[in-house]
Formats: sequence, structure tokens, C-alpha cells
Amino acid sequence: MRQGLLSNQQLLFLQKEKHNLQEALATLSQFSLPEEDLKKLREAIDQLDELFLIVAAGEFNAGKSALINALLGENVLQEGVTPTTAHVTLLRWGETATHQVVDDGFAIVTHPLPLLKELNMVDSPGTNAINRQHERLTSDYVPRSDLVLFITSADRPLTQSERVFLEKILTWGKKVSIVINKCDILDGEAARAQVREFVESNATEILGYKPEVFMVSARLAQKAHLAADAEEAGRLRAESGIEKLEHYINETLDDSARLELKLRNPLGVANNLERAASEAIDFQIADMRQDASLAKDLEASIDQYRQELDAEIPPRLAEIENIMINFENRGQNFFDRTMKLTNILDLAKPEKIKSQFQAEVQADVSAEIDHKVRNMIDWMVDKDLNTWYKVAGALERRQAQSEKLNPASMTPQANRRQELVEMVGSTIQTIVNRYDRAKEAQQLADYVQESVAQTALFGIGALGVGAMVATVLTTKALDVTGIVTAGTLAVLGLFVIPYKRKQAKDDFAAKMAEMRTNLRATLEKTFRRESDGAVARLDENISPYVDYVKKEQTRLESSRSTLQELRDKLVGLGEEIRQIIKG
Repeated sequence: MRQGLLSNQQLLFLQKEKHNLQEALATLSQFSLPEEDLKKLREAIDQLDELFLIVAAGEFNAGKSALINALLGENVLQEGVTPTTAHVTLLRWGETATHQVVDDGFAIVTHPLPLLKELNMVDSPGTNAINRQHERLTSDYVPRSDLVLFITSADRPLTQSERVFLEKILTWGKKVSIVINKCDILDGEAARAQVREFVESNATEILGYKPEVFMVSARLAQKAHLAADAEEAGRLRAESGIEKLEHYINETLDDSARLELKLRNPLGVANNLERAASEAIDFQIADMRQDASLAKDLEASIDQYRQELDAEIPPRLAEIENIMINFENRGQNFFDRTMKLTNILDLAKPEKIKSQFQAEVQADVSAEIDHKVRNMIDWMVDKDLNTWYKVAGALERRQAQSEKLNPASMTPQANRRQELVEMVGSTIQTIVNRYDRAKEAQQLADYVQESVAQTALFGIGALGVGAMVATVLTTKALDVTGIVTAGTLAVLGLFVIPYKRKQAKDDFAAKMAEMRTNLRATLEKTFRRESDGAVARLDENISPYVDYVKKEQTRLESSRSTLQELRDKLVGLGEEIRQIIKG
């Protein structure tokens, strides 16, 4: 773009647009976009400082080179009926005619033609399956264009491969004008109208807007240029339709129209990249929802496990406490039955009293307590194992879903997610496979027994929990039964026995309350510690996956916001272009 022809407002906007597009490029570079596509945006930004660029595209043998020669009024480009070269050829003004092959894919032609002072043109290789290298080169160069002249042939107008290529052009936001070449082969106006209507309607459907359509015969235009007779030359030019296309390029595409297309060109490229990045992010967000749902389910399972433990431990401890309450009640009844005057002779026989107490009060309290404690241990071990099974199954199903994905579509984030699912799932599955229920139950039983035995109240060697409790209960009870000697009972029994009975019952109740409180506190502390450890182990094993999912969700939402801000900025630039052109 020749900046000397721009107004101050246009020049200031050009600088602003270049700055904003460089920021857009930096933003888009953060996403997993192909480097070749980012390169297209860099080139489109650089193209802002170049002349207006028209790219001629179409299938081979559609007459692209012949059309450009007809427009230039010179046989500048080599014409042929086969795709003999893979060169993208750039035509620009030069004081002399030159032809320079830069590399296997690119050539530059200069020519002292007035039109080339106003714009540059590109002749591209054919865009069909005959030569995929040609198609790639053309596709690479289209994003740099300010206007695409899409040439189709009247003998095979808008083929399926041409439709596909038009759709590709559309993704880059390019302005497209259609040229139907070789119209001289059509027989009469009806045939011309039919071909024109077919191309126009189909192109409108593809592009989403009604493009300019020109009916041209490059062959007649070239014959007109070579005609010696002026009248014959005029007739041939009129029949060729080249004048309407020339007027469009020279007059309709005036400075304002070219400026608008020039300024919008990199916006179209940036919009295409933003759209591609947004689609990728939206796909990742949709895919991540499954992981978020799984992470939520895993956390919910563990939370439910925690709540169930918290809810079920107290009533199970209450069952053990009830055994002790029943023991106490039997003991109180025993004192009432035994410590009375009619039983004064037996009271003087402590061994007999002890034997009766053990038979009537202690009974099977040891087995009852052990049974309840063992049930509680089995319940906790089974609940722990079932939760591990549940977590392992959920991760295994997610891993199976991940393995069904097409490896070619996997992003670095998806690969990382799959690695974590596999790692966490494998770790948990290993734990489940190695889970020895009997061993876990015995270890917990040993831990409970050790915890009870280590309290000051139960310092009794390596007995079972029930045996420890029963022994202490009986000991505490018998402490208050050997109350007086036989001689004392004979003299003072009438007064001592009722007093001692009440004292024994009160002391027994106090000792039993202390026992219940201490045992419950010890067991609750022990089982709570074990339940907290079980929950913590689950949390620890799933946390790498859950943490990743949460961080990735935050990153993806932030990326989506960033792209939305970029989209809004590009829309704003487009609106400013409209205002500048109008003003």
C-alpha cells in the first residue's frame, strides 16, 4: 500500500491495525495452531505495506495465465494446456521485463505495464487432484491476497473440486470475484445465461454472498490485441467481455475499494485463525466436561464415603456402649440381690461372691464386645474396599473412552489427560488387586486392640478387646464387693450393709461411667483416625487427576475469554475500516 496516498486518518489507522494484528498474532501463537497458518497471518500483516494484490486461482487449463495476459495486454505469462509448472508467479511493475525463478515453488515476473503500478497480480498453479503440490502452493498464497479472481471454464463450470476450493478460500475471509472463461465456446445467449446462472447461484450458496460474475473469453481478447484492423479489434474485445472485467479492476475497484479490501485482508486471516483456535478450545472444553464430571463423581464418592463413616461410627460405638450399660445394670441388680442381711453369711465369702458375679453379671460380655468390634472392623474394611472398586471402575471406563479417540486428533492437553487417567487408574487398580481383605481386617483389629491396651484404663497385656474390657469391668466391680469382714458384719451388719450397698452401687456406677466414656473415646479416636486415613489415601491417589482437570478447566475458560476478547477486537477493527472508508 502506497502510504503517500493515504490520508492522515487512514495512515494512523493503518499503524493501529498493524499493532493490533501483531498483538493478535502473539495471542494466537499461544494456541496449538499450525505454524504454517501463523506464517500466513505474518505475511498478511506484512502485505499491508505492499500494493493491492489480486490472486488468480482455479483449476489447471481454466485459462488463468491467458486471462492475466489478456488483462495486461501483453503475453507476459507462458500459457499451456497441461500443468507444466508448480510455480506461483508474482507479477509486479518493473522498468524492464524480467522473469526470475526464486525456487521450485515461486517465480517473479516484472513488466513495465501501467496497471502493475497500481497493483500486483499472482498466477497460481491449478487446484485439482492432478497435482497436489500445485494445490498446496495455491492454498498457501491465497491468504495473502486482497482479492481472489476465481477462474472457471465455460466447458466445465464450477466443478466439485472447484467448489471445495472455494470453500477453503471462504475460511480465510477473502473477497472473491468469479470469471467464467472460454465463453466463446458457448452456443448463443441462452447457453451463456444458463452457465452464468448456474455458476452465480452455486457460488452464492458457497460464499454466502452474491459475487461479481464476469463472462470472458481470454482467447478473443488476445486476438483483439493482435488484430491489425481497429474495427475488428473493437469487435473482438466487445465479444470477449474483457472490458467489463477491466472496468471492474480499474474503476469499480477504485482507491477506496482497494483500500478497504487491503485493510480487511489480514483481518480475514486473523478471524480464520481465531475461529480455528476457538473451535479447538470448544472441543477441548466439551471433552473436558467428561473429565470434570468424572472428577466430580470421584470426589462425590469419596465425600459420600466420608459421610457414611461419620454417620455410622457413632451408632456402632453405641452398640458397644450398650453392652457395658447392660453389664452395669446387671451389676446393680446383683448388688441389690446380694448385699442384704439375709445373705450375710455369703458376703463373708469373697470367692463365692466373685464366682457368682462372674456367672451372673460378667457372663459373655467379653464375646459380645469382641463381636461388635469385629463387625465394626469388617464393616470399615468392606466399605473401604468397595470405594476403591468404585473409583477404579470409573477411571477404567474413562480410560476406555480415551483409547477410542483418533490419535491424530489428540492435543498435548488430551495426551496429558490420558497419561494421568492411565497413571491414576493403573495405580488404583494395583491397589485394588493387591488388597488383602483378611490382612487389612487383622491389621485394623491389632491396631484397635493396641490402642485400647495403651490407655491408662486398660493397661492389661495382649488380650482381646472384649477380654480386656470384661476383665477390667469385673475387677472394678469386685473392688466394691469385698467390703467388710465377717466379724464386722456380725456386729454392725444391720447398719453397715445398707450403707455399703449404696456406696458400692454409687462407686460401681461412677467407675462404669468412666469406663464407658474412656472406651468410647478410645474406640472413636481409633476408628476416626483409620477412616480419615482411608479417605486421605483415596484423595491422595485421585488428586493428580482431579487437580489437573480443575486447572485445565480454568485454563480453557481463560483461553476462551482471551479468544472472545480477540474476536471483539477484530470486529471493532472491521467496523473502524467501514467508518474510515465512508469518511
